[in-house]
Amino acid sequence: MPSSFNAIDLFGPGPHRFSLAAQGNAIVPFSEYVQAFVPGSIAYGLRDLDVIVTGRLVADTEAALWARRDAITAVIQYPPAPATLIDHHGRQWTSMTLWKYTEADRTDRGRKRSLQFTAIFRQNLLSVAGQSGEG
Repeated sequence: MPSSFNAIDLFGPGPHRFSLAAQGNAIVPFSEYVQAFVPGSIAYGLRDLDVIVTGRLVADTEAALWARRDAITAVIQYPPAPATLIDHHGRQWTSMTLWKYTEADRTDRGRKRSLQFTAIFRQNLLSVAGQSGEG
């Protein structure tokens, strides 16, 4: 099963993997609120869910590699347009947006052209509050 975002295969046929960023409460020291050192901290809510996709874009030609790169950056929007992210095993995350896309500093040119990348998809918890079955 190919991975996809908004029903678009952005990362195939190159190798790529999915991982989750840190999850839990966002913690702030008390001293941030009172402008003086006060021991302790406060949890002010859950962190947004981040799914990190790392891998290599692979194409036969330089032009085809640029087309893959352009397809990814084309889904970055403001304001964000949430969609469903699906990994190779069928795991789905709903209401995700492509938050950040970073490429490595060089293109590898062998039999194929390839480029290492990192893409971070975010599910803003405030935007999905009250919805059931998310993530």
